Amino acid sequence: MDGRPCGDVMGGVRMPELSVDAGHLRTSVVIPVKDDAPLLARCLDALAGQTVPPDEVIVVDNGSTDDSAAVALAAGARVIPCPVPGIPAAASTGYDAARGDLVLRLDADCVPAPTWVAEVRDAFSHAEQVAAFTGRAHFTDGPRALRAPLALLYLGAYAAMTGMALGHLPLFGSNLAFRRSAWEKVKDDVHRDDAEVHDDLDLAFHLGDAFTIARLPGSSMGMSMRPLTQGAFGRRVHRGFRSVMLHWPDDFPPRRWRRLIARRRHASPTRASAGISA
Repeated sequence: MDGRPCGDVMGGVRMPELSVDAGHLRTSVVIPVKDDAPLLARCLDALAGQTVPPDEVIVVDNGSTDDSAAVALAAGARVIPCPVPGIPAAASTGYDAARGDLVLRLDADCVPAPTWVAEVRDAFSHAEQVAAFTGRAHFTDGPRALRAPLALLYLGAYAAMTGMALGHLPLFGSNLAFRRSAWEKVKDDVHRDDAEVHDDLDLAFHLGDAFTIARLPGSSMGMSMRPLTQGAFGRRVHRGFRSVMLHWPDDFPPRRWRRLIARRRHASPTRASAGISA
């Protein structure tokens, strides 16, 4: 990295204007990356093959020493350097820079189905009261016979444990999307400078406190089995506990659950929709 602060666009290329069609929900895809050039190239290739292309792809380079930034630039992505270490800082930097109505998030090791962007846009178009969607995933590597059961166990355990802490659906960082207007409401509250926090879980605490999170219908996201290998699982568990406890005592489950129930009882569909309009 060259020491520039988070948010400076690399490459010196004039950014293209996004669509201004009033009936078109503009989409910004955000990918945080660090030293993942080969997998990033695969991910960007899958994004290039979308049936409905995203309006922009933002790759946030979190201090890579390989050619991740060059790979992203060659694929036509906006590249934004973020020297602050950690996925929370990198992801938040990308969200801040997004110019679309919808912000779609995946990781460099992900392979979206060709219909992913179209499915996200369609889901938001038909659910004005929803601020964020979280989707399914499956493993694309590792022992073939173990891919399905391990994905079910890993993602099921994550949803069950974090769902209890949240009182609603969690967000899954490899396949999530939210309205940029909702991000504007919570961007000053997320723990963006803490590298030991799960950014998706942290975001779920803040978005879910005021808005509706729903399941994304449609295809499953392909992802690497890396979270379960080379000591990564233990680190993820540690970060999960830290991410939950950072929000205590205000979000201690019984207290949070009561607050959410009270808000849902008093919120009308009109008010909920007005608060998150794209």
